[in-house]
Amino acid sequence: MGISYQFTSQNPLRQFHHFNEIGVDIIFEEKVSGATKDREQLQKMLEYLHEGDIIYVTDLTRITRSTQDLFELIDCIRDRKENLKSIKDTWLDLSEDNPYSQFLITIMAGVNQLERDLIRMSQREGIDLAKKEGKFKGRSKKYHKNHAGMNYAVKLYKEGNMTVNPICEITNVSRASLYKKLSEGNN
Repeated sequence: MGISYQFTSQNPLRQFHHFNEIGVDIIFEEKVSGATKDREQLQKMLEYLHEGDIIYVTDLTRITRSTQDLFELIDCIRDRKENLKSIKDTWLDLSEDNPYSQFLITIMAGVNQLERDLIRMSQREGIDLAKKEGKFKGRSKKYHKNHAGMNYAVKLYKEGNMTVNPICEITNVSRASLYKKLSEGNN
């Protein structure tokens, strides 16, 4: 059975036209950003699928926004013995009829990992240089000595009329942060 999945943040007519040309039976249309993993229609489609079904997308940007998300989705689809085909990205065909698909997915995974490693390396180099120049101070503390919420939380705690949970709710200070501040002893 042919099933399609698409985002419709733009005009979906072009995508519907492609799906009608190939004879898709069911269309799952998502109206939220593909950047989030909480995509209701994607989850419904995955629940609906049966072994042997083919998921069609016009292009990969219609089903995922990150390479990592794509790999996770591909693994899920393969495990369930379903297929994913892209109309625009013709190399993407998870069927056994396309031996190049796995090869290209493997290359994409390697490129994705290289990109992440290069970003981390660049960040480390930048931090090391900034430290040498005395410019790196690290992340600023959320609860500095003049933080009104933390100071009020400590005051309420010392008054002894309330327990930690209501104090944290009132002041919007986390329990762990309040306990840490109290343990410092110089309150």
